[in-house]
Amino acid sequence: MAASMAGRAVAWGARAVLGGRRSRLGPGTPQQGPPGNAQPRPPAAPRRALSGPDTATVLRERLRQHQVSEGPPGPPEDEDPRRGGLRRLALRLGGLLAASGGVAVLYVFGSNAVDEHGAKIPDEFDSDPFGIRHLRRTYKYFKDYRQMIIEPTSPKLLPDPLKEPYYQPPYTLVIELTGVLLHPEWSLVTGWRFKKRPGIEHLLQQLAPLYEIVVFTSETGMTAFPLIDSIDPHGFVSYRLFRDATRYMEGHHVKDISCLNRDPARVVVVDCRRESFRLQPHNGLGLPRWDGASEDRALYDLAAFLKTIALSGVEDVRTVLANYALEEDPLAAFQRRRTLLEEEEQQRRAELAQGKKPPGVFLGSLTGRIWPRSKQQ
Repeated sequence: MAASMAGRAVAWGARAVLGGRRSRLGPGTPQQGPPGNAQPRPPAAPRRALSGPDTATVLRERLRQHQVSEGPPGPPEDEDPRRGGLRRLALRLGGLLAASGGVAVLYVFGSNAVDEHGAKIPDEFDSDPFGIRHLRRTYKYFKDYRQMIIEPTSPKLLPDPLKEPYYQPPYTLVIELTGVLLHPEWSLVTGWRFKKRPGIEHLLQQLAPLYEIVVFTSETGMTAFPLIDSIDPHGFVSYRLFRDATRYMEGHHVKDISCLNRDPARVVVVDCRRESFRLQPHNGLGLPRWDGASEDRALYDLAAFLKTIALSGVEDVRTVLANYALEEDPLAAFQRRRTLLEEEEQQRRAELAQGKKPPGVFLGSLTGRIWPRSKQQ
């Protein structure tokens, strides 16, 4: 009895499983019989294409619905709200400080100047409204300050030439300090040091009777003043001009000869930067920058060159300096020309000693003593 009941339960479970399979396969799917009556399975029908909208269109529509349901992107979840508040507070404080600084600048630079007793000095802006007068005074102050940087401090950098019975040298020498007379050196042990070029004392001593020596440097007065004292203990330098006396043009400190209150025809500018005399290029003698070599002899050659100009009584030094304007080393070119003239002079004297009169002796002796000869070569 129990065995028959168990058999019926197994058969009922099998029918239930088969019924579930039939419901999943659909009404048109052939049913499988019992294992004993197994029949071959008919070939499956070809799968039909999905009807309705395209699959890509459906995916795009679902993606759009998902984005709409999420809403606009918000701040990152890990951002601290307190940090945003601190940022806004810092911006407000920065704006407040900037406004306060602007008001302070207008008050300090826009107020009237005062005399030694503290009384206000009237100016042309007193009749303007309260805020406008401060703005105009501040603008004028910074404009004058900029003008002071880019323009020389005075249209006459040197006083008028001395008159008799005082002695005024016939020529003026304007010479740079750094790169011509001194070489700056820096080390971790000593810091900045300036090396004196060989021949400084010889140059100043030889030229002092013939030239009014002016040290005109692009360095500041605080730096250059003690340096000039160290190289000129005997006071051969007549005047000292510093960076504030230059004209600032396109990133260069230019020395304007027209502001020296001297005749440009008798002014020689010696510098290692040709941009320094760009306004009067024929007044300048551009030397190579000294690299600190102890065997250098350039200042001795420079003394001989300038002394020759002065003793020759040249009326306009620009006619002489123009001959050396394109030379990379003008002093070396001068030495070559002087050697050539000395050889010619010795040859002429030898021919005269032998009783021969060389052709063009008068012309040769004349042009050998004046500067235009160097222009002819």
